[in-house]
Amino acid sequence: MQFKKYTKQRSVSIQGLRSFKDTLPKNIKKVINKKGHVYSETLNNWKYLVGDNLFKICYPKSFKSSNRFGLSTLVIMVKRGHEVDLEYSKKQVMDKINGFFGYKVVEKLKFTSFENEKETLFKEDDQKLNVTNNKFQKKINDVKNEKIKKSLIELTKVFKEK
Repeated sequence: MQFKKYTKQRSVSIQGLRSFKDTLPKNIKKVINKKGHVYSETLNNWKYLVGDNLFKICYPKSFKSSNRFGLSTLVIMVKRGHEVDLEYSKKQVMDKINGFFGYKVVEKLKFTSFENEKETLFKEDDQKLNVTNNKFQKKINDVKNEKIKKSLIELTKVFKEK
């Protein structure tokens, strides 16, 4: 019996459930291990790395690894007005991140400020919901069957609560 030597399939097969990283091609594994690992670990341990006070006002946006043109940089989003707090603790955050990984991962921190948009977005969404409810209210009033009309009104009340 002859065995095929030059097949494109992997020589070792694993039975049962496989982890996601085992199903990926080797080239993609290298990229993920090189770049994605640092960012995902900083996201998972962000509260531990910066502390409770800074955790409430900032979060990591992206990580750019070092190359011949620049240093490895961690871009952090900061709420407007709290940039100074993070600037004073910049050295501590870099030391804590590098100590967490065991080698010098981050050489530079870059801050980008943002407005607290969540509050304004919720206000706009509430206005939009009221407008759509008024539009649907007119259509519901046009329904002639009373049972259907009552059930549609109850349905809109449930959506208003959510």
